[in-house]
Amino acid sequence: MSDIHNDKILILDFGSQYTQLIARRVRECHVYCELHPFDMALSEIKAFQPSGIILSGGPKSVYEDGAPAIVEELFELGVPVLGLCYGMQLMSRHFGGEVVPAGKREYGHAELISQGNPGPLFDGFFSEGTSSVWMSHGDHVETMPHGFEVVARTANAPVCAIQNVDRNLYGVQFHPEVNHTLHGELLINTFVRKICGCNGQWTPGQIVADAIVRIREQVGHDQVILGLSGGVDSSVAAALIHRAIGEQLHCVFVDNGLLRLDEGDQVMATFASNMGVKVTRVNAQKRFYTALSGVQDPEQKRKIIGNLFVDIFEEESKKLPNAKWLAQGTIYPDVIESAGAKTGKAHNIKSHHNVGGLPDYMTLKLLEPLRELFKDEVRAIGEELGLPHSMVWRHPFPGPGLGVRILGEVKEEYCDILRRADAIYIDELYESGHYHKISQAFAVFLPVKSVGVMGDGRTYEFVIALRAVETKDFMTAGWYPMPYEDLARISNRIINEVKGINRVTYDISSKPPATIEWE
Repeated sequence: MSDIHNDKILILDFGSQYTQLIARRVRECHVYCELHPFDMALSEIKAFQPSGIILSGGPKSVYEDGAPAIVEELFELGVPVLGLCYGMQLMSRHFGGEVVPAGKREYGHAELISQGNPGPLFDGFFSEGTSSVWMSHGDHVETMPHGFEVVARTANAPVCAIQNVDRNLYGVQFHPEVNHTLHGELLINTFVRKICGCNGQWTPGQIVADAIVRIREQVGHDQVILGLSGGVDSSVAAALIHRAIGEQLHCVFVDNGLLRLDEGDQVMATFASNMGVKVTRVNAQKRFYTALSGVQDPEQKRKIIGNLFVDIFEEESKKLPNAKWLAQGTIYPDVIESAGAKTGKAHNIKSHHNVGGLPDYMTLKLLEPLRELFKDEVRAIGEELGLPHSMVWRHPFPGPGLGVRILGEVKEEYCDILRRADAIYIDELYESGHYHKISQAFAVFLPVKSVGVMGDGRTYEFVIALRAVETKDFMTAGWYPMPYEDLARISNRIINEVKGINRVTYDISSKPPATIEWE
C-alpha cells in the first residue's frame, strides 16, 4: 500500500444516516479512511492496521435483543477509539456503564455544557464553557463506565461526552459530523490528527500521483476503453487515466440522444481538440430510443441504458488490438446508493448503470480510479489535472442522462422538449448568478398534460418541473430557495420558447425523503 494510505481511519457503521458524513469529514482532514460494517472480523481489523477507529451512530438501542454489537477485543488493540452516539453507548456498556431510555428524547440543536477536565479531544471546542451541537438519540448513559470521566452534559442528559485519556477512548452523544454541530469538524480533526497522530497525506496532488502508479500497475500494456459522458466524473477519470497511460486510453463518447443541448459537440471540442485525448464519437440515438420504447419503470430504463452502453463499448473494443479494460467515472456515492459496497447494509435505493446495472456477459475488466472518492475530492483532482474550471464545477449529470429525467416512457419528442427547457433553465441560472450557489439543478419532463391559454386559444400541453438543491455530500440535500422573480422569468421563457410546454413547477422536496433525481 502506498504512503498516502499509511495513516488511515477505520469507520465501523452501525446504520446511522450520517455515517457517510463521518467519512467525508475524515477525508477533509486529509486522511484516508474506509467504511466497513460493524461486524467486521477482528482479524480483518488487525490486518487493516488502523491509526484510529470511529464507531458510528445507529438507529437501535444497545440493550435490545439482536442490537448491533462489536468484537470485544476491539478496545484492547491499543488504538484510539471515538464513539459517536450509539458508538458511545456501546463503549459505555462494554466498560460497565448502564444505558437506559431517556426520559426526554433529544433531537436537533442542544447546548453542550463543559464539565470537569475537557481533555485533549475538546481542545478549543467550548466557547465560555458551552457549545451548540446536534443531537439525535432516545437513550442516554445513566451509570458511568469504569475508568471514564464525564466531559460534558446537556440540560436533559447528564452524560454527553466521556473520556479515558490513558487508553485514548472517547465518546460523544452528539453528531460532530453534521454541519449543525458548531466546531464539529474541529473535534474530528483533533481526534484524527492529534490523538491518532495522522499526518494528513490525503491531498489532491498525492492522490493523483498514487492513482497514476496504480493505474499503470493494473493496466500494464493493455488498451483501455473509457465511456466519456462529458460529466464531471467521467471527465476527471479520462484526464487521470490519460495522464497515467497516454495513448493506451481510447475514449468512446456515445451520443445516445439522452444528452443536454449541444453536449456532444462540447465534449468533442474539450477532449479531442484541446486535451489531445483520442475520442471516438458513436451516434446511437435511434438505437437507444428503440430499446427504450414502451418502457416506463425507472430501474428497467437504467438497466437497458447501462446494457446498451456496454454493448457499444464492447463493439468498439473489438476494433482495437489488446483492449481489455472498461474505465468509468464511478465514485463513492454511486456505490453507496446502489447498495454497494463497503458495508453491505444499505438498502437499494436505485442502481447506477456503472455499478448496479452492468450485464454479466461483459468481457471487459473494470477500471474505476475514482471509486473511493467523494464528489468534492473528484473536483479537487480535476483542478489538479488542469481541467477547465467550467467543466470541473458543472452540476452532476446522471449516467442514464435524460432517460431518468423523463418520467415514464422515453421518446425522442420528449427528449427534444426537455433539452430546450433545461438549456433555458441553466442559462438563466448562470445569468442570475445562482448556478455556482446551487449544487445541482435540472429540468424534469412530466408526461402529463394540463389545460392552458396562449394568446386567444386553449392549449393542452406538457409540464416541466424544475429542481435545484444545495448539498455538500449528495447524500442529503435541501431545496434551493430560488427568488420568485427568477422563477417567474425562467417559467416565462420556457413556456414562450419551448413548444409543447404550458406549465412549469418548482420542486421543494428535500433529500430525504425524496431523492435528488426524480427517477
